[in-house]
Amino acid sequence: MKRTILTLILSFFPVMAAFSTGDYPLDKVETNHTDKASLQRGLKYYQNYCSGCHSTRFQRYERVADDLGIPHDLMMDNLVFTKGTKIGDLMTNKMDPKDAKEWFGIAPPDLTLVTRVRGEDWLYTFLRTFYEDPTRPWGVNNKVFPDVAMPYILTELQGVQIDTCEGTDDPGETDPLTGEKLCGLKVDPERKGSMTPTEFDQVIYDLVNFLSYSAEPMKMERQRLGLYVFLFLLVFLIFAYFLKREYWKDIH
Repeated sequence: MKRTILTLILSFFPVMAAFSTGDYPLDKVETNHTDKASLQRGLKYYQNYCSGCHSTRFQRYERVADDLGIPHDLMMDNLVFTKGTKIGDLMTNKMDPKDAKEWFGIAPPDLTLVTRVRGEDWLYTFLRTFYEDPTRPWGVNNKVFPDVAMPYILTELQGVQIDTCEGTDDPGETDPLTGEKLCGLKVDPERKGSMTPTEFDQVIYDLVNFLSYSAEPMKMERQRLGLYVFLFLLVFLIFAYFLKREYWKDIH
């Protein structure tokens, strides 16, 4: 038990080191762990785009499948890509940390607790603020995490985003008539992705929603039990009130 607790504590440090942040304003996002359709889509996007480099090693395939209402055979056939993996295994990958450090300069962090460590708003904004930067090794940079050491694997969906604020003294300047920002991150019209901006934002929401669930899988059960506890206390309060009246009626 002590070893498990120590492992959880130590796991925070590489995540915090790998995901620094600046002063960039964060977009707000409200996750919903009861939206199983969103969680299922988020799992699909995570497995297809993120799991090759990142792990969620404090989760098990079986637990995720059960929580999200996915049959075990469907999970294994369509969402587990590592040969020899069993439904009860932890959600790890086969990437060698030494190779990863050589390729990226740092081993990709585990993402099980990323929303607990950095916050849902941070992750949502981070995934939407990659932009083209030819000076970086992978050709991209990030507004929330400057000098990010990873490629942007969602380019095919979003398209190539460019920073139109480059060289502007006031990147927050807005049009006095419309109130719209005069510069910002915009998808290059000549290099659009396969999705519209609205569709892509939904992908990011689903992905963040899944990782939020992954960080706290008991949240749904806790909220369900909390309702029953509240109802019990309400009924108990009624009985306690009448009991109090019974005890004190002779005194008054």
